[in-house]
Amino acid sequence: MLKLYDQAPEFTLTDKNGHPVSLSDFRGKKVVLYFYPKDNTPGCTRQACAFAASYAAFREKNVEVIGISKDSVASHVRFAEKYGLPFVLLSDPERQAIEAYGVWQEKKMCGKVSMGVVRTTFLIDEEGKIAKIMPKVKPDTNAAEILAELA
Repeated sequence: MLKLYDQAPEFTLTDKNGHPVSLSDFRGKKVVLYFYPKDNTPGCTRQACAFAASYAAFREKNVEVIGISKDSVASHVRFAEKYGLPFVLLSDPERQAIEAYGVWQEKKMCGKVSMGVVRTTFLIDEEGKIAKIMPKVKPDTNAAEILAELA
């Protein structure tokens, strides 16, 4: 289980434009790394739109926003275009980062138990260390909570 001040696990995943993106590409900047279950679902859409609405404020603070899910690159392209998402979306179908960050967990919904991505956000500092872990975040308030943390 990852803890505060641990070195954030490195990864290289494909972005919505088909380019490889590594966490180390952002060394020297703070990174909001948020894991979400699925493109185009109600909660994930609200969370992504909240980050999009706050994106200028994150950029003013020299903070990069990265969303990661198991969805395909093609799904990310449609999701980003439909909602005008200006930040990095990464595709992790093999669960490389999802498992490294410990967000692939047992979930219970309507009495049914299954494995899936638990909505979790990490704030990573300029040196690649975990500065904040926010498990089971609320989609509507996650972006505002991170901005308050950065203030």
